[in-house]
Formats: sequence, structure tokens, C-alpha cells
Amino acid sequence: MKLKLAKKNFLDEKNSPDLADVVIVPFGLEKTVCFGKGTHKGPERIIEVSPQLETFDEELKKDVYKEVAITTLAEPKIKKSHEAAIGQLEEIVNEIYKLNKFPLILGGEHSLTLGAVRAAQKKYGEISILQFDAHADLREEYEGTIYNHACVMRQCLKLNSSLTSPSPLQREKEREGDVTLTQVGIRNISTDTDEFGFWKENQKRIKTFWAKDMARWKISDIVNSLDKNVYLTFDVDAFDSGIMPSCSTPEPGGLQWYQAMEILKAIASKKNIIGADVVELAPIQGLNAPDFLAAKLVYKIIGYIFA
Repeated sequence: MKLKLAKKNFLDEKNSPDLADVVIVPFGLEKTVCFGKGTHKGPERIIEVSPQLETFDEELKKDVYKEVAITTLAEPKIKKSHEAAIGQLEEIVNEIYKLNKFPLILGGEHSLTLGAVRAAQKKYGEISILQFDAHADLREEYEGTIYNHACVMRQCLKLNSSLTSPSPLQREKEREGDVTLTQVGIRNISTDTDEFGFWKENQKRIKTFWAKDMARWKISDIVNSLDKNVYLTFDVDAFDSGIMPSCSTPEPGGLQWYQAMEILKAIASKKNIIGADVVELAPIQGLNAPDFLAAKLVYKIIGYIFA
């Protein structure tokens, strides 16, 4: 597969994938959004506003883009079948890993994470997923499909060879290595398709830092819950709805900006982050602040990992 470069680039930075450190992948998958539509517009909007960011990071005291080469791929024509679209992203991330580059996917709905995690596990074996989210996303199926965004973490956990799950897909049975999950900011879980029961039964591989307990979190506990190699998935609804209303299902009681940054900074300094995605931005016309927040989040992730 040949990786095609975008005409519009994150931060207006143009580099060959061969020379880049970070490869941005716009992937506006939107097939199972439950309420507010528009996540397919998220990647384009993040890229559109990114050149307006101040590139000097006052915390890191450097212009991150001068030290980290960033390239942006053209957004592919996403396949019609949901399963095929997830496989399509897996192939793209596989190609990025073949170049020994860091994949950073812009969504799009959260179900796309399964494709990226498949590729990450293929390369690294045992990995942890660090999930920032308002929702547990541990349903077995939702609205008639296992590929719904509300099921994505359960499907990722099926990549475990030793985890008991109902009706795992054959291709996931054949995978080697284990996936563990650390969740940050969760404030929604359901009994639908026994989501809560699944969570209770799998505490050895799922560590959840509930939003209601935020004042008592220890960042060291979050760090220590993770294996060496970490895939980062950041659903923007992890943020409080007061600063991130532009998502399909915004929730009160979420993370504030600097809380999230402190956690990300600690993880990046202690663990090997092997890939990342930022998902579920659904831009609202005339409301620019959440779009800038998402773009700056992408830039901060790059800075913490590489600068």
C-alpha cells in the first residue's frame, strides 16, 4: 500500500513519510454515532485550525514542530462496510509501522481504534490501551453490531489469547499476545449486553479511574497500571462538556485541560507510547474553541512523546 500525502497538512508541515517522526492519519469514520452527528468532519476541522496554534510550547519551552517532523496523509475513501473500514485503517497503520514511524489517527468515531490496535499488537505483542473517555465502551454489541463505537474496547480486549469473551471473532482468536486496558474519566457504563458484568469479571485486565473519584486519583497509579508499550486513545468526551461540547454524547463531570495534560505528560515520560488516536470531535458551526482544543491536544501529545 502506498501512503498518499495530504494537500492540507497538520500545522501546514510538509514532510515525506520516510523523513517524518509522526504520521497523521485523517480517518473520518462515522457509521454508528448514536446522537450528535458530524464526527466524520473532525479530522478535516482539526487540520484546518491547526496552523492557527501557537507552536511554541510554554511548558516544554520549545517549538515542538522544529524538533519533530510531522507529515499528514490524505484521507482515504473510507470503505462502506464497517468491518472493511476498520481493516482498511489496520492496513494503513501497518504500513506506518513498517516505516518505523509513529501513527496518530484523527477520527472519526471511536470504533476506528480497533483497526489501529490490531496493527499495534501485531508489531508489539503485549500492549496496554490507555483510554480517555466518558464511556466504558465495553458492550458486546450495540444496535446490532459488534463494531459499534460503544463496543470498541471490548473488541480490543478480545485480542487477548487468555480472556474469556462470548463469541470472539476467529481472526482475533488467532492473535498472540495480551491487551490490557486502563480507562480514565469514565462516568457511564451500562448493564446493556452485560457491559457492567463484563467489567466486573475482568478486573485483572481492566483498571478504571472513575470520574467521580477524580479528586483521589494518583497519577502514579495510572502509570503503574500500564505495561511498557502503550496505545493511547483519546475520546474528546473525556473532557468536561463545559470545555468540550462538540461531541456526539457530551457528559458533565469530566476532565479539565491541565488534569489531562498532567496525566499525559507522566505517561509519556514513563512508558513507550506506540501509537495514538484522537476521536469523536463533532464540530459545531460557529463554535471554534472545542476544535482548537482538539488540535492543541494533538500537538501536546506529540510534544510530550517526542520533544
